Amino acid sequence: MCLNGHIRRAVYALLLALALGAAAVLVYLEHPPPAPDITLTLIDGSHVSLAALRGRPVLVNFWSTTCEICVREMPRLAELYAELEPAGLEIIAIAMPYDPPVRVAAYAKQRQLPYPVALDINGNALRAFGGVRGTPAWFLIAPDGTVAMRHHGELELNGLRDRIERLLK
Repeated sequence: MCLNGHIRRAVYALLLALALGAAAVLVYLEHPPPAPDITLTLIDGSHVSLAALRGRPVLVNFWSTTCEICVREMPRLAELYAELEPAGLEIIAIAMPYDPPVRVAAYAKQRQLPYPVALDINGNALRAFGGVRGTPAWFLIAPDGTVAMRHHGELELNGLRDRIERLLK
């Protein structure tokens, strides 16, 4: 067999992999996965169920008090909440299991976070959202209860605002 035959097979395999990947993306876009139906414990001891928030967009943010990006984004997230909560947006910040609850509560109180802050002491929320590995991690849940966006790392908040505003219409 000549070298050209090997190259041709490699190109065909690459094209097939790309086509399958594109098909998977299209299926995801046409049929986004449902958000997990979980109940979260907030730092004040109350509970909130994601299912109870259906009908409005919900931005779920996994974060940590030791995450520099998370800390830097909190004031902008509070501004976004103040701007869009009256129109129906809900934001829920879920602290990572390794973050001590006392530190999370003190942080939220000191910074006067206006949106609910949840504890995930046993990692149930992490598992429900597919095993979040690092912070920050973001999930935008559409009013129909599907995951409209999943993102790890720093967000471009103007683009996020646009997506949320489309969901609010």
